[in-house]
Amino acid sequence: MSTGLVSVAYVVASVLFILSLGGLSHQESARRGNLYGVAGIVLALAATLASVSSDGVIAIVVAVLLGASVGIAIANKVEMTQMPQLVALLHSFVGLAAVLVGFAGYIEPLTDTTGTEHTIKLVEVFVGIFIGAITFTGSLVACGKLDGRIDSKALTLPGRHLMNLAAVIVSVLLGAWFLGTDSLALGLIALVLMTVIASVLGIHLIMAIGGADMPVVVSMLNSYSGWAAASIGFMLGNDLLIVTGALVGSSGAILSYIMCKAMNRSFISVILGGFGQTSSSSAVADADQSVHETSVDEVCEELRNAQSVIIVPGYGMAVAQAQSGVSDMTKLLRERGVNVRFGIHPVAGRLPGHMNVLLAEAHVPYDIVLEMDEINEDFPDTDVVLVIGANDTVNPAAAEDPGSPIAGMPVLEVWKAHQVVVLKRGMATGYSGVENPLFFKDNARMLFGDAKDSIDKLVSGLRA
Repeated sequence: MSTGLVSVAYVVASVLFILSLGGLSHQESARRGNLYGVAGIVLALAATLASVSSDGVIAIVVAVLLGASVGIAIANKVEMTQMPQLVALLHSFVGLAAVLVGFAGYIEPLTDTTGTEHTIKLVEVFVGIFIGAITFTGSLVACGKLDGRIDSKALTLPGRHLMNLAAVIVSVLLGAWFLGTDSLALGLIALVLMTVIASVLGIHLIMAIGGADMPVVVSMLNSYSGWAAASIGFMLGNDLLIVTGALVGSSGAILSYIMCKAMNRSFISVILGGFGQTSSSSAVADADQSVHETSVDEVCEELRNAQSVIIVPGYGMAVAQAQSGVSDMTKLLRERGVNVRFGIHPVAGRLPGHMNVLLAEAHVPYDIVLEMDEINEDFPDTDVVLVIGANDTVNPAAAEDPGSPIAGMPVLEVWKAHQVVVLKRGMATGYSGVENPLFFKDNARMLFGDAKDSIDKLVSGLRA
């Protein structure tokens, strides 16, 4: 295939990727957005295969088949509740690819460059490896935290900010050395030292971020992986990789900003430290610690008598895989004339849109799934709120306790409803490690047990 046709194919693939992002912004068009993305990837791979020599085609085909086999195996094995850690793991692959391609591009460049062009090429190599190394190790730590293999609490070492600053300064000095040397061996030494420092920096940055900020961290690492890919694109002279990397990098950065705004956090504060550095709230410590426990029969009776019900799902619903039962309960209540809606916090679950995907999978109508800003004003006029596995996103300490670690974070104000029923296994804190005073309020009732089991019993009770 001629260079011109390859360029045209890359432009079409870029347009498809843009359409894919546009489609994924709404639930109704998400399926179409995914199809656009798949079509763009297939076209890009086909154009790449058609542009290389016959000797290189075999190696590329083998690599694609191996990668596709691993991807299919992982996709079939991973459950929806494990999707956040899978996304973080995939980000680490992008970072590792940036590091490896950067070293390969420096040792055996595709084209010989001189003068200013050569300097720019070296900068692209250095920056690409630096971002890729941070993305690689940081994503692995994020994956470990999300999967429970690493403690979700923030690691707050003394002088950690100075340590991070020192790592960046040393990396910059190594970059100056790298650009100033004409020796391949000395250049490799500078790159290796910088890669080690950047890898340690990536580990420390994410270890210092608490559990409640993990959804933002995943989005942030998504942005990093995009910029790493764009750096590779500049180094390889691949326009499609530049465009795709820029799309991923910018969209990840925008999503991180939106999520930080939803959590009343600044992006810099998330990078430098997170929630979870304290395990209790003063509001809870001073409050009456007794909770009001309820039963399935009592909750069924309340739901039968309710005119309006809001369901607030959280990660607990995902873990219990209770979304299908929730969908059945919603149908039963709507058949009785009850106004049932869902309230979704921007950072509910462990990944942006996590709850929306689960509810769509269970065939819950899109029009009754509302965002926090759309539904918060309706809680005072709501008869019953069912909180299923949510914790931090419904914590009144954010609005009522200035001393709380999550003070100022916008939350779903479920406590303003006439009656709140919280479905939980026990009294454990949320992922941020902050106690929730909601459980002790007079209008709150606790329905203890596995969410799926409790929902199934509620569905049976409503049918009876």
